[in-house]
Amino acid sequence: MNKNSNAYTFIFAIAMVIIVAVTLSFTATTLSPLQKENVRKEKMQSILSTIGIQTDRENAEELFNKYITEQISLDYKGEVKTDVNAFQVDLAKELAKPEEEQTFPIYLANFEGSEYYIAPLRGNGLWDAIWGYIALKDDANTVKGVIFDHKGETAGLGAEITTDWFQQRFVDEKIFDDNGDLVGVNVVKGYSGGNNKDDNQVDSISGATITCDGVTNMVENRLKNYLPFFKKRQEIKVVTR
Repeated sequence: MNKNSNAYTFIFAIAMVIIVAVTLSFTATTLSPLQKENVRKEKMQSILSTIGIQTDRENAEELFNKYITEQISLDYKGEVKTDVNAFQVDLAKELAKPEEEQTFPIYLANFEGSEYYIAPLRGNGLWDAIWGYIALKDDANTVKGVIFDHKGETAGLGAEITTDWFQQRFVDEKIFDDNGDLVGVNVVKGYSGGNNKDDNQVDSISGATITCDGVTNMVENRLKNYLPFFKKRQEIKVVTR
């Protein structure tokens, strides 16, 4: 075939497209299990980090199995759903359902002699979804730690929710107010409360008001779904003690 002909060029182009498509498809199929495994272990790392355990992917599963004592799926009444794996619950899909049909996963941990509740979070930032985890001490009120992430917040502004300095502001904050109402932790612009850990407030990120409002709403809206569970657990603890 004449290599200078239009037919040759056309056939060559088709052949290259097929070769590239097959190569990409093969690569994606081959790497998919590895990618899923990395996501799974990163999730374990995130959960562990809220209670002060920093680890790499290689050791994440071992430490997760060591310190996470229970993985529980709840319905909106706080009842355990024994047929649902908490770790596999996709909050993005759950949020698309009516609240009474959603599953609410929670993790119980024991680390250095202390017990913690760890709840996943998901909400909306300025541009797209934000998510994370929050760990509460065994009083189901005091924050042990948080971790936040996002899909498309602005670098240097809303994206700062992923930084240690912002997340540290939540440590030892309370999610219930003085009246016993769940109010979460409000991220407040121009906060002047200093290191007050009893006012349910932390300072916001300058220039990222909408993202910070998203964090506020996310924490309160997700945690309120665990109220029935927390009440039952606290009653059990009081009786036990």
